[in-house]
Amino acid sequence: MSESQKSEKAGRKAQTRAVIALLIFCAIGLWLFWLGPDEAYLWIKALHIIAVMSWMAGLLYMPRLFIYHSDAPKGSAQAETFAVMERRLMNVIMRPAMAISWILGLYMASAFFHFQGGWLHAKIAAVVALTLVNEYFGRSAKAFARGDYVKTPRFWRAMNEIPTVLMIVIVILVVVKPF
Repeated sequence: MSESQKSEKAGRKAQTRAVIALLIFCAIGLWLFWLGPDEAYLWIKALHIIAVMSWMAGLLYMPRLFIYHSDAPKGSAQAETFAVMERRLMNVIMRPAMAISWILGLYMASAFFHFQGGWLHAKIAAVVALTLVNEYFGRSAKAFARGDYVKTPRFWRAMNEIPTVLMIVIVILVVVKPF
């Protein structure tokens, strides 16, 4: 069996596990929605935090992969490995976690906060910015996979700070609710 076949087989296994985990997560989510907001609030909040943590882990790790990928010679086995890692991180962890974060977050914003409060509107704006960063990383991962090294390692070190700053803003808005 060739290396690429092993990689594809491992990729399919990882994707299958991710789909199963996502289905379980969705089934739990549907059960909680069925319970109703009062009985399920703490569970929905916990699942939302778990999804956000998973998403943030990917947002913080992806620029590090881009830094290492930028240093790898184009077309090398190392560059191909980074491309696979970036694709899997984006498609198996980041995008599903982002979707679950949005679904549960919007449900809580509607059911419990009725979309009221300046802090909530500011938080949603910050999460939109985080989503744009996520999608920029996704496009960049595709460019790296094509052999287009879109930016320098220095750029990616700076980009690594944006999700961190947005996370700090979001946490302060949710916990302190300054307005």
